[in-house]
Amino acid sequence: MKKAKLELRVLRIVIPMMLIMGAMVFIPAGTLDFWEGWAFLFALFVPMFFVFIYMIRHERRLLEKRLNVREKREKQKFIQLFNTFLFVASMTIAGLDHRYGWSYVPIWLVIASDVMMLLGYMLFIRTMLHNEYASRVIEVQRGQKVVDTGPYAVVRHPMYAAGILMYMFIPVALGSFWAIIPLLLLPAMLIFRLLDEEKALITGLKGYKRYMEKVKYRLIPGIW
Repeated sequence: MKKAKLELRVLRIVIPMMLIMGAMVFIPAGTLDFWEGWAFLFALFVPMFFVFIYMIRHERRLLEKRLNVREKREKQKFIQLFNTFLFVASMTIAGLDHRYGWSYVPIWLVIASDVMMLLGYMLFIRTMLHNEYASRVIEVQRGQKVVDTGPYAVVRHPMYAAGILMYMFIPVALGSFWAIIPLLLLPAMLIFRLLDEEKALITGLKGYKRYMEKVKYRLIPGIW
C-alpha cells in the first residue's frame, strides 16, 4: 500500500476513534470541565499518534497487517463483543461518577493511573513490534514461527498482559472507583481468550509445545 493511502486509512480510523472516545468520556459526564477525561485522552492518543508516524515510516507492512484484521472464530467474536460492552459500561460509569460525585480519587492516583495505562500501552507496542505475527485476532498465519525472545521470553502472552495493565487502570485514570466494577470481568475474559488461542497454536504452529515447556508462565512471571 502506498504511503499516502496508508496515512489516509489511518486517519479514517483514528479520527472517528477520537470522536467516539471523546463522546464516551464527556457525554456521561455532562460537561467538558473534566480534567481527568482530558488527561486520559492525552495519555491515550498522543503516544498513539507518534506510534503511527513511526510505523508509517519504518513498519509499513506490519501496520497494514494490523489494520487488516477480522476475527473469524465465533467464540472469539463473542468475547470481543462482551469485552467491548464491559469497556463502554466502565466509561459510562466513570462519566456519571464525575457528574454526580460518587468517588473521590486523589490527583496523584489519577496521574499514577495514567502512567500505568501508558506503560501498558508501551508494552503492547513493544510486543507488536517484536513479533510481526502478533495480532488482535486468533489465527496461525502463513509462514508463522514461534517467537521466544524479548517479552515472549518472560511470559507467553505479553500482549494480553499489556491489555490487562492498560485497561484496568482506565477507571481510576478517569477519577472513578465505581467504574472498576465492569472491568473486573475483563481479566477472566482475556484468560478464556488466551486459553482458546493456545489450543489453536498447539495444533497449528510447529514448535509451540516446546515453547510452552520453555516459558512456563502465561501472564504473570512466577505466578501464572
